[in-house]
Amino acid sequence: MTQKVLAAVRTAPSTTEIREFPMPEIGEDSALLKMEVAGICGTDVKLYKSPPSSAPVIMGHENIGYIAKAGREFTRRKGFKEGDLVFVEHYVMCGKCEWCHKGEYRHCEMTDWRYNPEGLRYGYTSCERAPHLWGGFAQYVYLPWNSVVHKVPVGVSPELAGLVTPMANGVEWSLFDGGVGYNSKVLIQGPGQQGLSQTVICKQAGASLIIVTGTSKDKARLEVAKSLGADYVIDVNEEDPLQRIKDITGGEGVDVVLDCTAGAGTIPITLGIEALKRKGGTMVVQGEMPEFPNFPIGKMTVKFITMHSARGHSYRSCELALQQLASRRFNLDQITTHRFGLNEVDLAIRSVGNAGVKDVIHASLMPWL
Repeated sequence: MTQKVLAAVRTAPSTTEIREFPMPEIGEDSALLKMEVAGICGTDVKLYKSPPSSAPVIMGHENIGYIAKAGREFTRRKGFKEGDLVFVEHYVMCGKCEWCHKGEYRHCEMTDWRYNPEGLRYGYTSCERAPHLWGGFAQYVYLPWNSVVHKVPVGVSPELAGLVTPMANGVEWSLFDGGVGYNSKVLIQGPGQQGLSQTVICKQAGASLIIVTGTSKDKARLEVAKSLGADYVIDVNEEDPLQRIKDITGGEGVDVVLDCTAGAGTIPITLGIEALKRKGGTMVVQGEMPEFPNFPIGKMTVKFITMHSARGHSYRSCELALQQLASRRFNLDQITTHRFGLNEVDLAIRSVGNAGVKDVIHASLMPWL
């Protein structure tokens, strides 16, 4: 095993350097992950362009790899041994607070990088903090006792397993938050990897109608949405999306709206509220929203709309997502479109943000490529 670890470090806005770090010592209650695939999503695009702090960070929070070394206590607690292919959630919980005891460690203060400078989260924590390897854009990642680890099912490749985070979000947001089920009518806004994952999960859940919206630059992604189960796709640059939704639903509207536009503005929110059925619809919103001084609260209350804030995923949604990947019911290889090496991090992130290689949906960062 090498004594130095190479990693791509974000040192400033839209700036990456390849740096060397010492191979960490692995104690009885920790482990070392040899990285295979780090998925890149829209959050990475935003954090790369506008970092929340000036601290150097090894990005990468959708991490798949093999257990290269594991302490005896880590194996006893976690059930994982050297050689196992695993998915590591980006949350590093405290294990002591109310949220952790409820199994909702995604809300634990220890993982909250926005408010807790001492918080730990893969892809967000400064690499100046020993043992430094807190992100997947590296050859190895350090796993403490409180990391959250899942076994990748037999037959699922590391690259396909790289979809587990957006797929888990699909389960969490559409099924648990949105209540999508048999015969549901669903509007999914945004055909990126999140929106396409929602499409798969809604189809699996028995939704009778799935409509996916996007822009003209999303033409290829909208075609993938259709192949994954969308009944209708709408290019909002080419036609009036609200009128089209009314035409499709006979004026009734949809039961659930899933906003996967990652805070693209207020228009998707107002469209979603208008597109919901007359009474009792549900809307799930994710991403950092801009100021919204004229939010249509009156329309929302009159229509008896329930609004949920989508915030990450739970342990259960990750397990269900891994089962979905293992089922091979859907051709999800259509989503894993591009591979990049460690020295191509800048290009990979820009490509996911539609500013580099064209038609990227899910980018796989492979440190050993």
